[in-house]
Amino acid sequence: MIINAVMFLLEIATAGQLINSLALWPLGVSAWTPAGGVVPHFQLWQLVSYSFLHGSVMHLLLNMYALWLFGARMEFLWGSKYFTLYYFVCVIGAGLVQLFIASQGAGEAGVYPTIGASGGVYGLLLAFGLTFPNERLMLIFPPVILQAKWFVLIFGIIELWAGVMGTNAGVAHFAHLGGMLFGFLLLLYWHFHSRH
Repeated sequence: MIINAVMFLLEIATAGQLINSLALWPLGVSAWTPAGGVVPHFQLWQLVSYSFLHGSVMHLLLNMYALWLFGARMEFLWGSKYFTLYYFVCVIGAGLVQLFIASQGAGEAGVYPTIGASGGVYGLLLAFGLTFPNERLMLIFPPVILQAKWFVLIFGIIELWAGVMGTNAGVAHFAHLGGMLFGFLLLLYWHFHSRH
């Protein structure tokens, strides 16, 4: 959480120049944006570095709140080593899924980077829901109390629907789903192969 906050301040201090080198840029896109600027190239480190960048204060606050809400419980349960491994598997998995999706659709609409910790956060949401399925959580809009298992299911369906329908342009819905998918695969691996 501290690194995310520091990186956001650096984004502001450098007038967004960190986006060019640290955001996740699509593969195989044309070399020019519609505005005539050069598109930064994909670099391997972007599969991790993109998760420390955020587009606004609200984006940062929502992701950090969710990271604290779900991450604190999972880190307490798993320990720091497995928590960190799980989180970054989700981040990298989200990035890989987003790379595939964005690279398929890049072109006439322009080329945009992916930023934010949401892929890791959605992976943690999934882990929390599977670990504490009957834990009660409250939605903000509308203010409804749901069990964690339903919370996860509803958020997963919304992300899938929004991604397929192309709603909320600029939101990496498939990255969110990628974080959940890779988190689920790691949880399955841990289930069948003891972590200890």
